Amino acid sequence: MSRKAKIIFPFILVLIISVAAIKPPTDRYFEILKNLDIFATLFKEVNTHYVDEINPTTLMKSGIDEMLETLDPYTNYIAADDIETYRMMTTGEYSGIGAVVERKDGISTVVMPYEGFAAHDAGLRAGDEIHAINGISLDGKSQEEVRFLMKGQSNSEITLTIKRFGQDKMFDVQVKREKIAVDSVPYAGMVTDDIGYVRLTSFTQNVGRSIGIKTLDLMEQGATSIILDLRGNPGGLLHEAVNVSNVFVEKGRKIVTQKGKVRANDWAYNTLNDPVDPNIPVVVLTDNGSASASEIVSGVIQDYDRGVLVGRKTFGKGLVQIERPLSYDAVVKITTAKYYTPTGRCIQAIDYSNRNEDGSVGKIPDSLKNEFYTLNGRKVFDGGGIDPDVEVEKLEFAPITKSLMRNDHIFYYATEYFYKNEDLDPASPNDLRLSDAEYDDFVKWLANRDFDYVTRVEQETKDLIKIAKEEKKYTKLKSYFDSLEKATKHNKEEDLITFKEEIKMLLEQEIAGRYFYERGIIESTFGKDPDVQAAITILDDTAKYQSILKPN
Repeated sequence: MSRKAKIIFPFILVLIISVAAIKPPTDRYFEILKNLDIFATLFKEVNTHYVDEINPTTLMKSGIDEMLETLDPYTNYIAADDIETYRMMTTGEYSGIGAVVERKDGISTVVMPYEGFAAHDAGLRAGDEIHAINGISLDGKSQEEVRFLMKGQSNSEITLTIKRFGQDKMFDVQVKREKIAVDSVPYAGMVTDDIGYVRLTSFTQNVGRSIGIKTLDLMEQGATSIILDLRGNPGGLLHEAVNVSNVFVEKGRKIVTQKGKVRANDWAYNTLNDPVDPNIPVVVLTDNGSASASEIVSGVIQDYDRGVLVGRKTFGKGLVQIERPLSYDAVVKITTAKYYTPTGRCIQAIDYSNRNEDGSVGKIPDSLKNEFYTLNGRKVFDGGGIDPDVEVEKLEFAPITKSLMRNDHIFYYATEYFYKNEDLDPASPNDLRLSDAEYDDFVKWLANRDFDYVTRVEQETKDLIKIAKEEKKYTKLKSYFDSLEKATKHNKEEDLITFKEEIKMLLEQEIAGRYFYERGIIESTFGKDPDVQAAITILDDTAKYQSILKPN
């Protein structure tokens, strides 16, 4: 038996004895003791007799993960080695260089340096390829190995060997690692002369205070209404959902209630402070990526008729987790309760294990939904997320557009465009609009680059042919299928014309990011974002806004 197995086995036996000592010998705890004993014995026997050498830690983690997999997707085991990444997700803080780095064509590439942090201050740019770290070549290194080399103590220096577009020789860049606090409010600005816009990407520590400050700042700039963008926001700290709600909702209002099996886990959370403005018109943008804390805020705004929800149904995660410490600095995150909006709605998806391909909740039968009423008497429902007050069709990209993104052709073209137009000094991202001639240049640029795609109609034709062959009918229908394949075969040249506007939009967005960083990417899309445009239309029409919140 390996040394690790010898350590773990007595630990499990001690656990069995501890359970027996603490709890009375009821049928339930007899089952717990029995199964722990079986597990410990099995673990010992496998480690002792299995034909190949086994890593006990890996084997144990696999067993734990599979066990928790039978519960819900949010009850998770976090090993000590993963704690730093987990903390970064909940606090938004980590030690690093302050840049998004991804693998592109097998090369670690800077995708976006954060303004004001070490990578940006050292002169790193989007598109820079990192070929070595502290003299260690990254050739053949996995993404995990690259992350390990990037990590280090704050204030320690790291040397990156960079290959930059248009330069023949590589060069070294010295970057000092620092404590990075990723801003969960990456953008706050004006979308029109009197409408402010705030994007919130996650509910990390103190984000409620940040939203309050930025909302006040927008009001000082002339904002008489606010768009709060929660699209793609996976949630975070529950108390920060209360604080964000408090920016717009009066003091003393019930925000969320949580109820679990253990009475100690039952809590009700109310607003504790005066709001920034209890009357300013608000539109909240949601989609199927808006989850957990995002759904608390959305539910509060809707239940109190405090604003209008625009977009698509939210994710449907109404479960609360707590952390419990384990031995050897590990942690288990356990689902302990469900949360309920002010009207009493539980928006947890009834079946959280089976979802659509895009992660959204499948259609819940009306018979399984319960009716609730908002402050103004509007009818709302539970079961599988928060429904928007105004639904906007999701912007779906064509197969050719997805292929261009998947193969990073839009990213690489933006890099070339930037270096060929370094003298440009645009006043705002809106100045970076591609002319027809520039789009034609992009099409010519694609001529020597490899990419392909399969349209949905092509795939369904292939599936139909497969079925015909299985049912022995293909020979009889071959001429029909030949005609169908010919008629449905995609044409790259035609598709580049047909879907020009959406491809141009993504090109302009990526190019704007080269000049204005994250702000540029966000601002560039306002004019073509159907959700933002719908929000502006509603906020510009006071009568329409009021009619949604106060129907006859």
